Amino acid sequence: MTSAKICGLSTPDTLDAAIGGGAAHVGLVFFPPSPRHLSFDRAAALAGRVPAHVGRVGVFVDPDDALLDQAIAAGRLDTLQLHKTAPARIAAIRDRTGLPLWVAVAVKTRADLEGARPLAGLADRILYDAKTPDSAALPGGMGLRFDWGLLDGYRHPAPWALSGGLDAANVAEAVRRTGAPIVDVSSGVESAPGVKDSGKVAAFLLAVAEA
Repeated sequence: MTSAKICGLSTPDTLDAAIGGGAAHVGLVFFPPSPRHLSFDRAAALAGRVPAHVGRVGVFVDPDDALLDQAIAAGRLDTLQLHKTAPARIAAIRDRTGLPLWVAVAVKTRADLEGARPLAGLADRILYDAKTPDSAALPGGMGLRFDWGLLDGYRHPAPWALSGGLDAANVAEAVRRTGAPIVDVSSGVESAPGVKDSGKVAAFLLAVAEA
């Protein structure tokens, strides 16, 4: 059965909608250029509302140790999700924190999937996400999707999840097409960049459950 992560939550009502709708994971973003970035105080307040059975995933872009330490403490993080982080740095973070790591691989072509191979043994889960333009300020959360057919016959080097351009209208197709064990959504449940919509969150989670 496919489970869901709602990423980039920033308010109590949308967090509650995610939890109430059955999200297995909630994502807290710690990346200042993102409209979903959280202060440590805000992250702490949200984390206090998350029950033990829901995973708290901290989302980072090549973070330094100081940011990781503060975010892990404030967000009571169970898992770290890393974007644009080199394998050597991923290994160092794994050794330092001891936390499970989800590592994003940006995908546009089949060749991009080869970027997942060096992550075997480093990533506890690989997150296949749509590749953003080189000029983009953000590595994800822009509503872009990649061709799910690229995953056909691909031998995943680690457990994995699917992200990129998902919403309530297409997530059932994505699950049927790819067999994704976890689907991850951010902009697809927003009314504006960084503004989650409780109704869209609920609709997405219902679509996942029905898929």
